[in-house]
Amino acid sequence: MTGIYLDHNSTTPIDPAVVDAMAECDRQGYANPASSHAAGRTARRVLEAAREEVGTLLGANLAGMAADRVIFTSGGTEANNLAILGLAAAALKTASGRQETGERSAETAALPPRAVISAIEHPSVLGPAQQLERLGWRVDRVNVSRAGVAQLDELERLLSPETRIASVMLGNNETGVVEPVAEIAAICRARGIVVHTDAVQAVGKIGVSFRDLDVDAMTVAAHKFHGPRGIGALILRGGVPIEPILFGGFQQAGLRPGTESVTLAVGMAAALRIWHDRAADCERHLRELRDSFEAQLAAAWPGLIVNGGEAERLPQTSNVAFPGVDRQAMLLTLDMAGICCSTGSACASGSNEPSPVLRAMGCDEEVVGSALRFSFGRPNTLAEVGDAVARIVKLANELRVRKPGCAGREIS
Repeated sequence: MTGIYLDHNSTTPIDPAVVDAMAECDRQGYANPASSHAAGRTARRVLEAAREEVGTLLGANLAGMAADRVIFTSGGTEANNLAILGLAAAALKTASGRQETGERSAETAALPPRAVISAIEHPSVLGPAQQLERLGWRVDRVNVSRAGVAQLDELERLLSPETRIASVMLGNNETGVVEPVAEIAAICRARGIVVHTDAVQAVGKIGVSFRDLDVDAMTVAAHKFHGPRGIGALILRGGVPIEPILFGGFQQAGLRPGTESVTLAVGMAAALRIWHDRAADCERHLRELRDSFEAQLAAAWPGLIVNGGEAERLPQTSNVAFPGVDRQAMLLTLDMAGICCSTGSACASGSNEPSPVLRAMGCDEEVVGSALRFSFGRPNTLAEVGDAVARIVKLANELRVRKPGCAGREIS
């Protein structure tokens, strides 16, 4: 039985053209780009060309004295940690300076600093937010609607003079729901609050422009858009202060010490270029796959629930529930049948806990307990979608029959 990979939100297969670009880079045998000799300078030129291409393709402004910065990291998790912890540390320094100059009263200075995140963030944002709480910060969480969209009125209610940083993802990793990041940025920046967005799932699926979103920092990861694993980036607005979270080197202005990989940077730039050159066709293809998948499933399983289906979504993501079928049993059964999917974030796959994203959306426990995420990629075909639906429906029916008293039903 041929396997069908429908877990592209976890990782995507690297594009063969990216492999070729990286192989050629390795064949050149570039030296350490931080070395001051001629070989090092050659490597540095290749690295900086890749950095410039990544920034340009993501809509950063790389010209002038206040140019935006592209900080290469090991991936999305590190970039999110650098954003949350590094921006928070810099904000505290700024606030401390204001107190010393008398711009902040002693009463205000005594209040704990605050951060705001949405209730549906990825674990790599939740983790550093929890670390801020351990450091004495108050972290407020913006609730989402039943469709999974962050509520702007609640965001405004939560903001206070002590709020230093806000972080809201651009596209949810479990449901694909697109968040109103540009509107959130406008609300926060008007109050002098630094804004970060985790755009890991969105880049390479929909058009994303750093400057159009008007955020201060944005996270991306190459392996989510058919690039190499092991590299990501934090795009940082020019002039926005940030503190490092790693120490022991001067690379990237000391903000992310450690030897930079020329090969990985070239691979990331190549993957972005491939997407950019055929973005409209790729997005259309992904949307066609997802829509066909959901339509065929709904026709064969009348009780199907599409979580987040009422909202604007990323084109590749489908989070569906089969009420009456246990999600873990379904996942294992599908795996044995050659279907790769997931029950949620790959970064939380070691946990058997039901999805906190779906719970934050107020989903019925029967929906939460029967939901699976299917995510499509450029290599998938409509024929694979039809084959996958046939296997999924057959196995879901078998599992439902084995559970006495359970039947699929639509939940309003």
